[in-house]
Amino acid sequence: MLKGKVIALGITGGIAAYKGAEIASRLKKLGADVHCVMTQSATEFITPLTLRTLTSNPVTVSMFQEPKIWNVEHIGLADAIDAYLVAPATANIIGKVANGIADDFLSTTIMATKSPVIFAPAMNVNMLENSIYQENVEKLKKHGYMFIEPAEGMLACGYTGKGKLEEPEKIVNQLIGILQVEKDLMGKKVLVTAGPTMEKIDPVRYITNHSSGKMGYSIAEEAARRGAEVTLVSGKTNLTAPAGVKVINIESALEMYEKVVENYEDSDIVIKSAAVADYRPKKAADQKIKKKDGDMQILLERNPDILAYLGENKGNKILVGFAAETDDIKENAYKKVNKKNLDFIVANDILEAGAGFKGDTNKVNLYFSDGHEVNLPLMSKKEVAQKIIDEILQLIKK
Repeated sequence: MLKGKVIALGITGGIAAYKGAEIASRLKKLGADVHCVMTQSATEFITPLTLRTLTSNPVTVSMFQEPKIWNVEHIGLADAIDAYLVAPATANIIGKVANGIADDFLSTTIMATKSPVIFAPAMNVNMLENSIYQENVEKLKKHGYMFIEPAEGMLACGYTGKGKLEEPEKIVNQLIGILQVEKDLMGKKVLVTAGPTMEKIDPVRYITNHSSGKMGYSIAEEAARRGAEVTLVSGKTNLTAPAGVKVINIESALEMYEKVVENYEDSDIVIKSAAVADYRPKKAADQKIKKKDGDMQILLERNPDILAYLGENKGNKILVGFAAETDDIKENAYKKVNKKNLDFIVANDILEAGAGFKGDTNKVNLYFSDGHEVNLPLMSKKEVAQKIIDEILQLIKK
C-alpha cells in the first residue's frame, strides 16, 4: 500500500514517543522506506536502536553525527521523502516550526522539505488548549501543514481530556489517505476566483462584502493536490496561498475581470467562487469626502459581468459558478445556470446556520445544466471543495 514511498518519521520528547515504534513498524510492513529522526529529548523515552531495528535504516538525532552518505544530510532527506510525519509532536516542535526556528535535525528537515508535513500532537490538555499553542497550529495550517487531531482519554500526567496521541493504526491510515490522493487533474489548467472585491469611494472608503475567500482557497488547494496547474485570482483576504498555486492579487471587480480574461483562454476549468461587487462608484473621489449636514448620495454604475463573459466565450471549457442567495435558492440558481451557460452552479442560503460567509463550514446545493441536482449536508469547506472537484471530474469523463 505504501510500496516505494519514502517517509520521514519524526519523534519528539513526550511519553507517547514509545508509540513511534509501532508507527514505524506499521509503515515498514506496508512497504514504506522509513527514516526516523529523533530529538535528543525523544531518546530519553525510546532508543534509536529500537527504531533502527524496526526500519532497517539509520536513525538521526544530531545535526553533526557522521552521515552514511556524504551530502548535506538534512537537505538530502528533505528532498527524498514523500511525506514527513511527526508523531508524537510536542508543543515545542510545533512552536518552533510555526516561528521559523530550525535548531536541530528534526526542525531543520521540516523547514527544508517541500513534501507534505503532518503533525500528530500529544500533550497535556491544558497545553493543548493554551492560546499560544492554538495560534501556532492555526498559523501552520495556513501555511499548508496538516494535523492529525489527538484523542481524548486518560493522559500520562493524570489528567483526563484531549491530548492523547491518536492510535498508531489511525495515524497510519490518515497518512495513507494523504499520500494516495489520486492525481486525476494532472495536465489540466484550473482558474479559480476567490474573496471579495473592493470598490473605491475615496482614498479612505470603499464598498465590499463579507467574503473571506475560504471557499475559493479550499477549491484551489484541492485542485492543486490533485495534480492541476492552478491560478487563483484573489481579492483581499487574510489567507495564505495554497502550496503550488499561482496567486494573482486584485482589489476591484474591474481588476478581477482583466486578470480572469487574461488567463481564461489558457484554462480548461474555471470556478468562479469570488464575491464580486455588481456595482462600483461612477466616480471615486481623489480626496477624502468630508462629512456634511444631510445625506450623501453615491452614483453607482454596473461592473462587468465576469461570469456572463466567460459563458459567452466558453467553448469546450468546464465553467462553474457560485450563488449566495437568501430566498428562492433553486429558482435563482437555475436562472444563472441557463443565462450564463454554466455546467453547474454552487448555491447556498447565506442565512442558514453554518453556510454563510467567513466560517469554516458550508452547506450547498449543486444545480446542473442537465437539470439534476446534488444536495450536500453541512460540511467543512475543504470537504465541499472535494465534492466540487469530484463533480467536475464526472463531467470530464462524460
